[in-house]
Amino acid sequence: MHIAFIVFLKGHWTRITEPVGGRLSYKPPIQDINAPDLYIPLMAFGTYIVIAGYALGVLGRFTPEALTLQFTRGLVGWFLQVVLIKGLLYSLGSGEAPLLDIVAYAGYGFAGTSLAMLARIFWSYLYYFIMPWFCLCTGVFLVKTMKRVLLGGPRSYERHPSRNHYFLLFLAVVQFPMLFWLGNISG
Repeated sequence: MHIAFIVFLKGHWTRITEPVGGRLSYKPPIQDINAPDLYIPLMAFGTYIVIAGYALGVLGRFTPEALTLQFTRGLVGWFLQVVLIKGLLYSLGSGEAPLLDIVAYAGYGFAGTSLAMLARIFWSYLYYFIMPWFCLCTGVFLVKTMKRVLLGGPRSYERHPSRNHYFLLFLAVVQFPMLFWLGNISG
């Protein structure tokens, strides 16, 4: 989790490769800390739903329909992130990134959103200090990982470097409204 929350202290973002059958293949997440896996995003999404349900209960607005709305909002947000990342990678000529890797990268935002929602339960103003930090960290995390995906592709990065920089900046900026929208508990 420190990779996603304290991104400024991480030195390298390259994946570890190994030769398998004459080709280079990436090592699995158990052996490579930079490898994406779905465990953290799925657990963070589950935690997001539990904390949203608890917060709705504390506010006296808990109903199954309200929790279903939060669940649906989370899935829609995750789906929009995946579509955005995949679409922008495809438009830049780097559409070879595996879909499950993109799903994992897009789901890391739920961890920070869950912690910010938990902070909001105890002191509502704390949310407005913590959430921008997690948005910034998620944006930087996605920029670093997507830069690696772009550089690992067929070198389209060298043909349109400014376009790629704008894509990465747009991806980082989108995290702010997206995660604030996900963190909004409605009932």
